Amino acid sequence: MKLLKILILALFAGVLMYASLDLPYRGDPDNLMNAERSITDTPVIGNYAIQEAYHDAHTPNMVTVILGDYRSIDTFGEQLVIYTAGMITLLVLRRKRRRKSK
Repeated sequence: MKLLKILILALFAGVLMYASLDLPYRGDPDNLMNAERSITDTPVIGNYAIQEAYHDAHTPNMVTVILGDYRSIDTFGEQLVIYTAGMITLLVLRRKRRRKSK
């Protein structure tokens, strides 16, 4: 059984390495990630966020500006889902503990 687990992990690692061979080089200036405009000829939000983050929010941390200002509603929704899942987990665990004590 242990040999099967090792084989599965080795196979998975091989698949990941094979898939990584097709990734573009990070420093390539012609990479679409570094483009000013997308394939559909619309502006790319990443360039705007890098250039204007400090001017928009007067915060030196760019990640804080993106999560707190540009994506605030989306981030709030994610936090609400995590909070709800945590509360449900606590309520379920609390309920099972009460049943065992009776």
